[in-house]
Amino acid sequence: MATTAKQAAAHQSLALLNHLSRVARREADAVLDGGGLRPRHLVALTLLRDHGAVGQQGLAEALRLDPSNLVGLLNELEQRHLISRTRDPSDRRRHIVQLAHDGHAALQDTEQRLACVEDRVLGALSEEERDTLHALLLRAAGDQLPAHECPDAECGAHDPPECEEALG
Repeated sequence: MATTAKQAAAHQSLALLNHLSRVARREADAVLDGGGLRPRHLVALTLLRDHGAVGQQGLAEALRLDPSNLVGLLNELEQRHLISRTRDPSDRRRHIVQLAHDGHAALQDTEQRLACVEDRVLGALSEEERDTLHALLLRAAGDQLPAHECPDAECGAHDPPECEEALG
């Protein structure tokens, strides 16, 4: 069965995304080596910064990691004082993970270094085109991103402003 032009274009987009990903990863790995953060560290720290404190199970789901593998990742980040884990006061079996001050600083430093990589990889695009690409990638990854999880079990909010209001 012949593929349509639209289907062929979709496959070409995936191939291009894969190629750009490999180029970016190769350059990013060189930049990340200096700070000791690996891509999985960076993703976890970014999720915590962008979505706030989250239950350990929710973080495992967002990262698509087995809970036992997440524990190893969190142990590494906690040893470096980049995150903190505390018991949920309403459910002592549950851990809440949040970004620590040093985690904010490490993430900011790494993002500045990665911005140079992004400039090289996406240099052919204007700022407006980069903004559009970013918005499209966010939309495409929509169900891959975690919802905000309020640390107050009674709150029930999944939006940071609503959560802050609930916590009063």
